[in-house]
Amino acid sequence: MRNRIRGQALDPLRCRRCRLHTDLCACDLLAPQAIATRLVLVAHRFEGRKPTNTGHLAVACLQGARMCLRGQLGVADEPVTWEPTSQPIFLFPCPEARPLDEWLAAQPRAPRDVTLIVPDGTWRQAKRVRRRVTGLADIPAVRLPSIFPSHYRLRRAHAGDQLATLEAVARALGILEGPTIEAHLLRVFRTVVDRTLWSNGRIASADVTGGIPVGARRDGPVKRQPAEPGTLPTL
Repeated sequence: MRNRIRGQALDPLRCRRCRLHTDLCACDLLAPQAIATRLVLVAHRFEGRKPTNTGHLAVACLQGARMCLRGQLGVADEPVTWEPTSQPIFLFPCPEARPLDEWLAAQPRAPRDVTLIVPDGTWRQAKRVRRRVTGLADIPAVRLPSIFPSHYRLRRAHAGDQLATLEAVARALGILEGPTIEAHLLRVFRTVVDRTLWSNGRIASADVTGGIPVGARRDGPVKRQPAEPGTLPTL
């Protein structure tokens, strides 16, 4: 029987945590980092089964982060909540969104506790989250202050401001928390993307961020082995 992630079948040749082939596992980079900002991802159910999803990597990399699934058939959406003492903000470039740096500068004092709520899914799915999830229409909407080039080459973007979820989270935390956590998350992102591209024969070994693990094969593991050392993150 196949392992499952949040109700979805998982290829036994893939690590259950980073979702790379087991011989390309990047779980050594996913130690949860302690930050003041709380991350809440609001993910469409289809994202739970995609190895190209990057939102789960953000959750794995940040202490206190969690993922709330929506749109599950026959199951109520997981509630999107935050602590009463926390200031929630919704990260998405909707028409009413303010640049995140301007929003932060306009606060009378630096918020001690911010909950960063980020939709995770296709662009079309993400656009619906603010109006469909209870309570999100009433909190401030923010966007990244400028267009950053995306290094995500596993899915096709339709516009220059469309970043992968982990890229967007990294850029936002660079503003809220500083450059150290931003650089760490972007390194995780590029490592996972590059190893996937290498396994598909799309880039050379020398172009892979952090290099290729010893013994890894482009065509995947030799035999069906347990999905270790990664384990399911606590969400």
